[in-house]
Amino acid sequence: MGSPFDTDVENAWCQGCGNFGILNAVKKAMEKLGREKHEIVLVSGIGQAAKLPHYVDVNVFDGLHGRALPAAAAIKMSNPAMTVVVTSGDGDIYGEGGNHFLHNIRRNVDIALFVHDNQVYGLTKGQPSPTSDAGWAGSLNRTGVISGPFPPLAVAIALGCGFVARGYAADVEFTADLMLQAIRFKGFALVDILQPCITYNKKNTYQWYGRMAYKILPEHDATDRMKAFALALEWEERIPLGVLYRSVRSTFEEMHPAIPGPPLHARETLPATVQEMLRKRTLTPG
Repeated sequence: MGSPFDTDVENAWCQGCGNFGILNAVKKAMEKLGREKHEIVLVSGIGQAAKLPHYVDVNVFDGLHGRALPAAAAIKMSNPAMTVVVTSGDGDIYGEGGNHFLHNIRRNVDIALFVHDNQVYGLTKGQPSPTSDAGWAGSLNRTGVISGPFPPLAVAIALGCGFVARGYAADVEFTADLMLQAIRFKGFALVDILQPCITYNKKNTYQWYGRMAYKILPEHDATDRMKAFALALEWEERIPLGVLYRSVRSTFEEMHPAIPGPPLHARETLPATVQEMLRKRTLTPG
């Protein structure tokens, strides 16, 4: 039985790709969210993961490479009533979009970010990504990566991100629940999702994650920042899944003096006001 969020767009992913599990989790989260399709927008950048919005029947916006987050922030600020979700890859978000990742966490814009983290650039045939393990040798880097990996969860916690979690593409129900929590969280919410790339990453496979990944125990106090840091830095020997950290602070929309009130499209603007703005702009040098 299909999902009400299915589209008829032909899928371009490899058979067995972890993106399929993430796509199914997104649809399940949308079904449980209970909002109308026109009240939801999915935003992405460039890459194989960034194609996901094409396969979900809601509003979508494809940004430039690494520019999904500023587009999503603008959408949220212009209409705070919208549910805004960014879903894109580790290269797009942590590489090209790294600066936007840092500063949207700092601003605490009320959006949910789902990162397909497969440790490789799949669209461009296998270059190492920011999260590739040191020593990893792919099809285009045969001598191995010499830099250490970017730790997204630890960085997010350090910046005060209010909701920090990790999912796994092979566990659709579990990941869908994390996504739903992230969407309902008021503030910037990150769900980093482990996603095997069966074509270009021969290390971080379903079998590898099957040995390493484990679910965080229910007793974990997600408000304890130091414990969250310790979990965020676990890798290789054990990889925790679930909500690592949760804290609440004012969102960017709540603090910005121009945002409270009706969305921009619903505000009345008198012609005389526009004429005066244009007159001042015309008369202003430069």
